[in-house]
Amino acid sequence: MSRSTSAAQAARLLRQRAELGEHEIVLEGLTRNQALALAAAARKSAAAGPVAPAPATAKRGAPAPRVPAMAGAPVGLPVLPASYGELREAALVCTRCRLSGTRTHVVFSDGVPDARLVVVGEAPGANEDATGLPFVGAAGKLLDLLLQTVGLAREESVYICNVLKCRPPGNRNPLPDEIETCSPFLEKQIELIAPEALLAVGSFSGQLLTGRQGVALGQLRGQVHSYKGVPLICTYHPAALLRNPRWTRAFWDDLQTLRSIMDGA
Repeated sequence: MSRSTSAAQAARLLRQRAELGEHEIVLEGLTRNQALALAAAARKSAAAGPVAPAPATAKRGAPAPRVPAMAGAPVGLPVLPASYGELREAALVCTRCRLSGTRTHVVFSDGVPDARLVVVGEAPGANEDATGLPFVGAAGKLLDLLLQTVGLAREESVYICNVLKCRPPGNRNPLPDEIETCSPFLEKQIELIAPEALLAVGSFSGQLLTGRQGVALGQLRGQVHSYKGVPLICTYHPAALLRNPRWTRAFWDDLQTLRSIMDGA
């Protein structure tokens, strides 16, 4: 796919597929830069107005695993640095949980430190562990594409991080004690970035930032939460959209809500 793909073509692709009820977006064969080029071309389409909202997606599957609320840090956690650079350095050498023994790289963040939006995922995967950057695989391509269709880009206005900074072996779910140990880094990141809004993608980040333990993601999305006074939207993880393409429309609807919040900020 050429970088010269026009905004009209990109917008028409996304809009027509949504209107026809075909929510799968095929990214196979695209490099990350090509996906970003397509997404950047679609940014101007936001002015044409969003696709009409669809009814809320019904909750699927069993309730999401319980995770601890972010209210307090683990006992004995050192006072975290007050500057962003020092915070990052502290995370890069952290050995406070078992994941430090199996990681290749600490995955601290990507994007810009003066971001308008902070996106919070769950934990690094294999690609992220290999590169030290969050959301660089197929799910990252899809995230970049969808964010840029509403005028947001990690190179310009978005900061991306995860609840955990190290990959759980085999991409297993984060364990409660791992979340408890690592979440103060996330809390400090959000404090220092001071974004206009937060987007939690996935059950673990949604439950952590809302403090609503044991609540399924389907019940968290579709409403505006608040994390320490910052508007918070919860939605599906991009990897879940690749497995369940029909959830893409629900993700799109959540982005429209997010965009409206940020436009009014």
